[in-house]
Amino acid sequence: MKIIRFKKDSSVGQLAVITYDNGIYELSAGSFQDLIRKADKADKSCSQMIEEEIINKQPISLGLSDLELLAPVVSDEVWAAGVTYLKSKEARNREAKVQTNSFYDKVYDAKRPEIFLKSTARRLIGPEEPVGIRSDSTWQIPEPELALVVKADGEILGYTIGNDMSSRDIEGENPLYLPQAKMWKHSCSIGPAIVLADTIEDPYSLEIECRIQRDGEVISKGSANTSMLKRNYNELVSYLIKDNDIVDGTTLLTGTCIIPDDSFTLQEGDVIEIEIESIGVLRNPVKLASNINKKESLT
Repeated sequence: MKIIRFKKDSSVGQLAVITYDNGIYELSAGSFQDLIRKADKADKSCSQMIEEEIINKQPISLGLSDLELLAPVVSDEVWAAGVTYLKSKEARNREAKVQTNSFYDKVYDAKRPEIFLKSTARRLIGPEEPVGIRSDSTWQIPEPELALVVKADGEILGYTIGNDMSSRDIEGENPLYLPQAKMWKHSCSIGPAIVLADTIEDPYSLEIECRIQRDGEVISKGSANTSMLKRNYNELVSYLIKDNDIVDGTTLLTGTCIIPDDSFTLQEGDVIEIEIESIGVLRNPVKLASNINKKESLT
């Protein structure tokens, strides 16, 4: 069971569910957070609320390819966990030009994970919107990640796809530059759907693939599996909420294990596709952040 949001009636976001038989049903909840509140009030799960609502409904006549999808949840905050895969640790060491006993070696083996603020609602984008690359960076890549959508109390409600855009040269120059290497205009996208947690069999066995196209040709391609993750999801969430107030619908990116060759950097005009089984494909073109019009709002 997957939750989507699409443009309807002058760009108003419509929440909907895709059922196991690929039927698409509009939901009465105005947002994913509204669905959470309704489920809590009725003392039911989101899945139960949806099943009860659509039992006598008819699916819409349009197919998924006919809809203009939006980010499935507008998270007030998107957080991210770093160095959660071995390949990520190795890549960070190369960026920083260190071989052993680095900050990244230490955090990979430490009890406490690296968690940082990645984005806010104003900076967040959804499918088909352009991700931005910085004008002051010469080494920029996407970071394909499984993302958790959580409640204020830390309960994991669902899973979506996240693109944690990264400026490798800025972080490699000095780890204190991490905020500039991670957060700027259109530097984070999520979508295209949220798979509800109680409807997915094993979130630790999901295939992830990233494809980057330039001039219509795939110039970079990589794959991984969430089974390669060093830490578990509940562990990451427990540190996110430790002495920290979050709100329903907060998103936590869980780290990447797909990193292009060190000679690769994104260019304006590239297209990034991140695919995770059971969720779908998150597709975003690439533009210079300075060439992207100011985002008015996330509808």
